[in-house]
Amino acid sequence: MKPPPRSRCSLTPKGLQSPSGGRAKTDLRLRTFLAATLICCSALLPAAHAKEVTVGVTISMSGPGASLGIPTRNVIQLFPQEVDGRPIRYVVLDDASDATNSVRNFRRLIDEHNADVVMGSSTTPATMPLVDVAAEKKVPLQSLAASVSIVEPQDDKRRWVFKAISNERLMVDTTLGHMARQGVKTLGFIGFADAYGDSWVNEVKRQAAEHGIQLVAEERYQRNDTSVTAQTLKIMAARPDAVLVAGAGTPGALPQKTLLERGYKGRIYQTYGIANRDFLRLAGRDAEGAVFAAGPVLVAEQLNTDNPIRAVALDLTERYEAEHGPGSMSIFVANAWDSNLMLRAALSKALESGAEPGTPAFRAALRDALEGTRDLVTSQGVMTITPEDHVGYDERAVAIIQIRDGQWQYLRD
Repeated sequence: MKPPPRSRCSLTPKGLQSPSGGRAKTDLRLRTFLAATLICCSALLPAAHAKEVTVGVTISMSGPGASLGIPTRNVIQLFPQEVDGRPIRYVVLDDASDATNSVRNFRRLIDEHNADVVMGSSTTPATMPLVDVAAEKKVPLQSLAASVSIVEPQDDKRRWVFKAISNERLMVDTTLGHMARQGVKTLGFIGFADAYGDSWVNEVKRQAAEHGIQLVAEERYQRNDTSVTAQTLKIMAARPDAVLVAGAGTPGALPQKTLLERGYKGRIYQTYGIANRDFLRLAGRDAEGAVFAAGPVLVAEQLNTDNPIRAVALDLTERYEAEHGPGSMSIFVANAWDSNLMLRAALSKALESGAEPGTPAFRAALRDALEGTRDLVTSQGVMTITPEDHVGYDERAVAIIQIRDGQWQYLRD
């Protein structure tokens, strides 16, 4: 497949490739970069060119969510720069994994840059308040965070929000099903003390009995905690057959490592939130054997050749790893890529409406077009959006994966 045209304007300055280095310096670099990017992109467009589409992005390029946001930033550089002859401008801002910053960024993207749609943020806590702002501004929001609470229940606010990431309901059902097949009867849980952890544990409570599993321990921790020893000891005192860790990014490694350090001998399950190389690097040998449910993009080469997802997933993997090295592919890359696949299809429909980008009419047409997505094959599933379901994935969007020898291994049982 021929790759799309690459951007001639860098989306991220070299200085932002690491979350370290001080907030003031990062903000200055970001402002400088943003101004340079906008000037560069504007200079490349002929004066008489059709009005461009503006895609705003607020992601966590620093802070606890950086291991999620940085891969997203990287893949945006591979996004196509036009749709149906219309140029697309991407304005990328760092929210530093902070909800206040993400709201500020969202408003700035609309008020200063007249964005037609916003993608973000990287974490559930930084994304939840954007739901209200999207409804207020009547601008479509494509969540890059996973929690079902971002898109459900569908109401007047959430009708502006979409997500190309499977909900926890589907992932939990698959995870508990695997546990049951392995003979797990009792389960311990440790997850983030925020909406991400809430979504996972609530789904576990709803579905556990159906799989013949009893939840015997529930603990929480903060994303920036440096120890979970107390929580781990409480879980181990309940003697569960398995423990489910509902963390994301590098903070998801802390319970995994602590359980093993304290001598836990049962099975350890994780969530798709840890599906990147930074987790593997930090967890090291302690990650060995962990099982989780995630989109099939991580094991694209191991899928059956007649699976339609395989071709899309392999195409993305090849493009991304050509730029960032073997094994650099992650779920967070796929989340952004699939959001863009969904967006491009909707942009084509919205442009047919005759409304011009940058107007309320175009934003409304784009929202309707996103809701009209049908049978879209992404790197993680096949998507059909309805007014009641702004995710639109079914069981084809889930694969059970185990970490073996530092690699993702597709489990077919």
